[in-house]
Amino acid sequence: MNEKSIILTGGGTAGHVSLNEAIIPSLIEAGYKVHYIGSHDGIEKEIIGNAFPNIPYHSISSGKLRRYFSMKNFSDPFRVMAGVGQAFSIIKKVKPTVIFSKGGFVSVPVVMAAKLANIPVVVHESDVTPGLANKIAQPFASHVFTVFKETMKHLPNDKSTNTGSIIRQQLFEGNKERGLTFCGFTTDKKVLLVMGGSLGSVVINDALRKNLNTLLDQYQIIHLCGKGNKDASLENLKGYKQFEYVTTELPDLLYAADLVVSRAGSNSIFEFLALHKPMLLIPLSATKSRGDQILNARLFKKQGFAHVLDEDTMTTATFLAAVMQLDKEGDEMIDRMLDVEQPKTPAEMVSLITQYEK
Repeated sequence: MNEKSIILTGGGTAGHVSLNEAIIPSLIEAGYKVHYIGSHDGIEKEIIGNAFPNIPYHSISSGKLRRYFSMKNFSDPFRVMAGVGQAFSIIKKVKPTVIFSKGGFVSVPVVMAAKLANIPVVVHESDVTPGLANKIAQPFASHVFTVFKETMKHLPNDKSTNTGSIIRQQLFEGNKERGLTFCGFTTDKKVLLVMGGSLGSVVINDALRKNLNTLLDQYQIIHLCGKGNKDASLENLKGYKQFEYVTTELPDLLYAADLVVSRAGSNSIFEFLALHKPMLLIPLSATKSRGDQILNARLFKKQGFAHVLDEDTMTTATFLAAVMQLDKEGDEMIDRMLDVEQPKTPAEMVSLITQYEK
């Protein structure tokens, strides 16, 4: 029996890569030769390259999809069309039975090229409302899977299915002791994990650091601050450990954490939910995004899984007060989380994707 091939695509942020990263081991186990199409210098190249160095990574040209005026809006369509041509060549060479797209601007040329090559495309949408890339991809897709039930009203009924969240198996293999040791922490104080997404958040970083003296009286703090955002003056501060970004260590750090402060990207918040971590969500504001994180956060707040802060009105004082309130109500949040249906496994997601193969 000849080995089948599958192409995965998605990038721009870690959220557009994490599901692909999660299902790759299951695809390999199912006998597929996995290829990845991403941008030349996007975070997807680093994540996939580090996690799976033996998987062929194909770089293509892609333009950023903007909802605001920029001179690059005039040149980027040409980059997208160049990317379509490059992706088409890769597809004809690889001959995949199906293509799986997680979204992000790099996926648009791939999805278009797949249509030209007559290869079925399965799209995954993890936010409440479809992102711009997935809106463009929708007409070319054989099927769209969603994390939120609320997303279904934005999609055609005949080619969309709500699956719920899919969590990578490695997440459940985390170890609290390893996480504490990695940070040089003890069991004497609770651990607060603060993260601003794969690109970091200046707003969250500043709010945390201005409250460090007070917070360190009660907590040990793990701070995932984003690339280029480490503060050298805090490097040796007892009880505070900062990292630009972590990959393989993240499950251990999550197991070590008692409370989490984070942006509200869908993949991250469902991981916190699966591990029963009380969370304070500070979604990316509508002035900096299409507002998808705000909708994610509101739904989790409504279900009693999270507290939410508006970054546009957040102050040093309100940040501190919100962390303290989260600590007080954390046990109640955990009780509600324990009643939630377990997420799907990567193997189950692979079965859903491959049913559409040619």
